[in-house]
Amino acid sequence: MANTETALKEAAQIEGAIGAALVDYTSGMALGTIGGGKELDLNVAAAGNTDVVRAKVRTMEMLGLNDEIEDILITLGGQYHLLRLLKARGSAGLFLYVALDKNRANLAMARHQLKKIEADLEI
Repeated sequence: MANTETALKEAAQIEGAIGAALVDYTSGMALGTIGGGKELDLNVAAAGNTDVVRAKVRTMEMLGLNDEIEDILITLGGQYHLLRLLKARGSAGLFLYVALDKNRANLAMARHQLKKIEADLEI
C-alpha cells in the first residue's frame, strides 16, 4: 500500500505529467502536491477543480443518477487535466488531480496509471 507521498511521486512519473495533487473536495485544499511550479499553481488548481467536482456531484444527484464518477477530463489546447475521484476505504471526499502536457501524454495510459495508483493508495 502506498501513502500520499508515494502516490504523488507515482503520478508525477506519468508520461507528460506537469504536476499532481491529492485534493479534499469538501474543503478544496490540496493534501499534497508535486510539480507544477511557475507553469501551474497546484493549490489554485485544487481549489478550482473542487468546484468542478462539486458541480458534477450535485448535477448527478439532481438527475437521480445512481452511479459513481470515475474521473473527469478537462481538455485544454495544450494540456489535459484529469481528476480521479477516490473510492477506497478512508478516501471519501478525495480526488487525485494530474495535469498533463497534451503533446507528451497518452491519455488512456494516464487514466490506467491513475486507477492503479488509486488501488495502491492507503490514506
